[in-house]
Amino acid sequence: MPRYDRAGWITAALARDAGEVPIGAVVSLDGAIVGRGFNQPIRASDPTAHAEIVALRDAALRAGNYRLTGASLYVTIEPCLMCVGALVHARIATLVYGAAEPKSGAVVSTARAAELPGLNHRFEVVPGVLEDECRAMVQAFFRDRR
Repeated sequence: MPRYDRAGWITAALARDAGEVPIGAVVSLDGAIVGRGFNQPIRASDPTAHAEIVALRDAALRAGNYRLTGASLYVTIEPCLMCVGALVHARIATLVYGAAEPKSGAVVSTARAAELPGLNHRFEVVPGVLEDECRAMVQAFFRDRR
């Protein structure tokens, strides 16, 4: 599996520079990055504009299909419940994330949303990639805002 974790981390820096919580995501398919997104709910006045959703939208537009079968999503922080739902609907094959999100992460921290009974799709989860760097970026962002 090719690694695009560094691209997600770089994308998170764009969110930080825009004054948003520094979370970045990329979608890869067939060996190429097909979608990028960073956290931007404040800038977009859109509560759904999480990095994962923005990256999935970008990839779906490029693919001409909201189903991204076989794709992987790389994100710097564990996805929330809304984003896990979007990953299921997009038919993502693999989720790779950096640091856990103890307050709202819905992969392992507060819930195991991807394992709920009745879901018509499951995806592989690879946690902890660049974990220390991803956690440090978010912690520095909030420390600097205080």
